Amino acid sequence: MAGTVYFTSLRAKYDNSLLTKIKRLAQAAGLENIIREKGLAAIKIHFGERGNTAFIRPLLVRPVVDAIVEAGGRPFITDSGTLYPGSRGNSVDHLNTAILNGFAYAVVGAPLVIADGIDGRDEVAVQVNLKHFKEVFIGSAIVRADSLVSLAHFKLHEAAGFGGAIKNIGMGTASRKGKMSQHSDVAPEIVLRKCIGCGVCIEQCAQGAMVLVERPAGAPAPKASVTKVMRIDQELCAGCARCIHACPQGAVSINWEKDLPKFMEKMVEYTAGALRGKQNRSLFINFLTQISPACDCYPFSDAPIVGDIGITASTDPVAIDQACADLVNSQPHLESSCLKGVGECPDKIRAVYPHIDWERQLNYASELEIGSREYELVEI
Repeated sequence: MAGTVYFTSLRAKYDNSLLTKIKRLAQAAGLENIIREKGLAAIKIHFGERGNTAFIRPLLVRPVVDAIVEAGGRPFITDSGTLYPGSRGNSVDHLNTAILNGFAYAVVGAPLVIADGIDGRDEVAVQVNLKHFKEVFIGSAIVRADSLVSLAHFKLHEAAGFGGAIKNIGMGTASRKGKMSQHSDVAPEIVLRKCIGCGVCIEQCAQGAMVLVERPAGAPAPKASVTKVMRIDQELCAGCARCIHACPQGAVSINWEKDLPKFMEKMVEYTAGALRGKQNRSLFINFLTQISPACDCYPFSDAPIVGDIGITASTDPVAIDQACADLVNSQPHLESSCLKGVGECPDKIRAVYPHIDWERQLNYASELEIGSREYELVEI
């Protein structure tokens, strides 16, 4: 069955501002139907890495918050911590970054909650029994919320082709361990040229997988006096990724998943896990603004590849992502972007990432009956 995707342009006038249109869009898409009276409503958003400027403007979040309150819900705005070290690796840094980027209570009208806790370990194992995972690890605040509203900045992505509702939920609600399991099948690795053998990671490893050994002969070292180096026991490592954040030298690195179709399938399975029990209590809103060629996780944002298009909403995460990909691909590309000089490119996503089969995430989500790639676009 085709999903219904509601769309509003960015056109506005005196008696119909964009803020008013966002609220009407959410309501038309069925927001009131997914909110329980006095229920906790998680608004999943990407707060943006420090230095990034393409994320959803906090002012545009307030109409959704107000609509949830009017429907009788108790909204909170949430995201989970990052796998990689940065300005969002723990809840203290994450909240400071969110507030720096404008997500203050006075602006958004709701409290900020980091979904997987102070250090990325506040998680719930959700049974999915799918191809890659029997269980997935989701931030507890997401699992325990009564309703889920995804606010995703639709943009391109260097591993998934694009990031929309599926990625915002699949990757964005996962705990640190959950993110690690999506990105890699193996334990982290030690960067010998950075490791000084200080042992800080040993204190953080609950599995006893960190071992201090003699530095291999001829191995690069940060200085000649460093004779010891860490080694990770692959059999003992649980993939929690605590060592990555613990290392003061940045000497523990992620073994990034090289099989991109497999990575996308893993991400989709996490989407299924995050939506478990909330299939009829979830709403997805994608912002087609500042459509940058890479993820908002970078501490910068490149020029948008097409002009601003509008905002979409749906109860079907697959249909809304398909509609957004089609809307982007239907636009002329901007010569001020990385697509300058490429000529006609009906598929903007492949023009930027020719090696990525971005449709795999949509096809696999359809196979798992998370939603439908067929849709009807209804303008509000």
